[in-house]
Amino acid sequence: MQNSAALAYQQVGKQTINPRLLEANLLSRAAGQLQRVRDEWDTSRHELGTALAFNRKLWTVFLGSVTGEDSQLPKPLRENIANLGLFVMKQTMTVQAEPAPGKLTVLININREIAAGLRAGS
Repeated sequence: MQNSAALAYQQVGKQTINPRLLEANLLSRAAGQLQRVRDEWDTSRHELGTALAFNRKLWTVFLGSVTGEDSQLPKPLRENIANLGLFVMKQTMTVQAEPAPGKLTVLININREIAAGLRAGS
């Protein structure tokens, strides 16, 4: 019984949540986590790994989505998102190898800009 209720809830959620808005909210959440670590480096540096992992997982999903055969996005857009995603992954490795608060700025900005674009298009 409980399983069917959870399934019904998921189905309603899929019907009521705009996917672009969901993606925008997740990107904003990731940007917020990264900014908090950057802005409060002395007291929040220990949260860097968690914030980077969340952002990396999010971008891994995006990369999988745009490079999948079932993607309905135009090819040039898919390629741009894939290239941006690869840059995000490379920057993430750079930050992990040599942590510094300033290196988070580019990741924060990318997430915020993509989120703003998704919100404008929804």
